[in-house]
Amino acid sequence: MSLKVAVQMDPIAGINIDGDTTFLMMETAQARGHSLFVYTPDALALESGRVFARGRDVTVQRVKGDHARLSTPRQAELSDFDVVLLRQDPPFDMHYIDTTFFLEAVHPKTLVVNNPVEVRNAPEKLFVTKFPELQPPTLITADREAIAEFRARHGDVVLKPLNGKGGSGVTRHLSDDPNFDTLLELHAELSREPVIVQKFLPSVTQGDKRILLVDGEPVGAINRVPSPGQIRSNMAVGGRPQPVELSARDLEICAAIGPELKARGLLFVGIDVIGEWLTEINVTSPTGAVALKTFTGIDATEILWRTIEAKRG
Repeated sequence: MSLKVAVQMDPIAGINIDGDTTFLMMETAQARGHSLFVYTPDALALESGRVFARGRDVTVQRVKGDHARLSTPRQAELSDFDVVLLRQDPPFDMHYIDTTFFLEAVHPKTLVVNNPVEVRNAPEKLFVTKFPELQPPTLITADREAIAEFRARHGDVVLKPLNGKGGSGVTRHLSDDPNFDTLLELHAELSREPVIVQKFLPSVTQGDKRILLVDGEPVGAINRVPSPGQIRSNMAVGGRPQPVELSARDLEICAAIGPELKARGLLFVGIDVIGEWLTEINVTSPTGAVALKTFTGIDATEILWRTIEAKRG
């Protein structure tokens, strides 16, 4: 089976092929005989109910500095493709949300991975609250008094922007930190969004596990260990990946959320687990497939494409 695949992503020229999951997805698709077309989200157009994108046909190769061979630009109608990969990076802002409305117009006739309606309805730091029994104590609010009461109950906390990415803006605060209120003021000046306040989990020093799921089933995990003195383990901010096995608790978490992911058409998902607790469900542009393949030999993108092919067959 040969599929026509369009990829909505950030500019392909600027990606780091050593660790980029989208590039591995494209490389795997090409090896399986599928054709590729790339475009950036600002190239979308909606006219009379039809969705177009100005982009380029592309072939990829794992050669630094020459990883993408691009055709001249052309406008394509997305309904002419079998699959669209929604792979632009967050922030999950109104621009991101707007693109999901465009893609909703072609899905599911053209299979959008992940389902754009559910990407819109399941922002990672909010979707996880659907499973409170799996989550550490967490408060999402802009109410200073509620935050003060939460800190009084839980002591050391972690503060996160609601729609951040890659660990950006994540800070730890001791129960008596005199700078906490000032940082809340800074968040309020920069954004009208609530913040996340979460009980600090000391086990984060042993790592933050990224588990990849395809169509609701876990395929493997890597552990991301923070640099000494840090709490952020995201590889984008210096976290060090290492191999790790799925624990009984990990499998319990996956079994609890997997049916919901499958029902929503969230085919490629990355969840974050610290110790015994689920902290995020990443559905926008999950990463970690390259490290998983490097350390374990498990290629989540192969599993993904077999799943997609079965759905398109």
